[in-house]
Amino acid sequence: MFPLSGICYRLFLAILLLFAVCGIFVLPMLGRTIYFFSFSDLSPIYGLRFNRVLVAMLSGGGLAMGGLVFQCLFRNSLATPYTLGVASGASLGAAIGFQVSFLFSGVLGGFWIFDFLGGSTVSVGAFCGAMFATFIVFLLSGGSDISSERMLLAGVAVNFFFASLIVLLQYISAPHDALQLLRWTMGELQNAVMFDFWRMFPFVMLLFLVLLFFSRELNILATGWEHAMSLGVGVVELRLFLFIAVSITVGVIVSVAGPIGFVGLMVPHISRVIVGTNHWRLVPVTFLLGAIFLSICDTISRSILYPVQIPVGVMTNLIGGPFFLWLLLKSERRLG
Repeated sequence: MFPLSGICYRLFLAILLLFAVCGIFVLPMLGRTIYFFSFSDLSPIYGLRFNRVLVAMLSGGGLAMGGLVFQCLFRNSLATPYTLGVASGASLGAAIGFQVSFLFSGVLGGFWIFDFLGGSTVSVGAFCGAMFATFIVFLLSGGSDISSERMLLAGVAVNFFFASLIVLLQYISAPHDALQLLRWTMGELQNAVMFDFWRMFPFVMLLFLVLLFFSRELNILATGWEHAMSLGVGVVELRLFLFIAVSITVGVIVSVAGPIGFVGLMVPHISRVIVGTNHWRLVPVTFLLGAIFLSICDTISRSILYPVQIPVGVMTNLIGGPFFLWLLLKSERRLG
């Protein structure tokens, strides 16, 4: 498929935007039972699903942009916040936050101020975990002299190590607390509320604007670091800045939705096939495709085995696993 250009690109972008806006109002009505509503009297079920769709769209768009940035910065088609250990670091921090909230609620009888504090500890823990993982991966990959291969290997090592610590926390937790933690680590949006949307909104939108602002630099980086340096781009500073910006955004998303894999892997590749490699065009398309993709996956996950709700992370993994294998085989054929 040839990348879209000119008026075709603008038309495609308008169609994506229309799909996203329509999805906000249509997807909450879909399921085993279709709910119709009036603006004067929204049904409670529609209201809950409306919040959930908004959070899913913002999470999907943010994770897709994170994957797009990492694949460009390290010129590796497999680089995502998930494979580079940022998501697992945020997950570990949030899991520790869960343990703190469980401790407070158990010792103090669930006093309301500690229920609020418990919600905050998860967010702060995810943020600190993402930043800690960023620091460790950056340190293990050689500091300022970053190699994409070393960074990927460091990310995989950090990912497995943090995943083991999360399993350890589940094992030593009380059964009810371990079940809550297990469901959260699968990635779920069942308890999403409007506060979660507004908590993520500034971070995701700021990342969107930052990527648009640096779209020219990202286009140059995609051609090679040596070429970018010869054109006066501060490669080390830009990579570090964008790496931290994506890590912060992913930490906030993970604190709300849990670790949702493969969105940052699949969506950027699909976007490049459709619109090419110009990041000025890639960023809006990737954001909208990620938002639409995750919101549809969440709708399917809550409907396919109703009344049982499958965590959305399980659904994205079922789709992303074969896509990852296809991408790996495609890379091997290209090298061959």
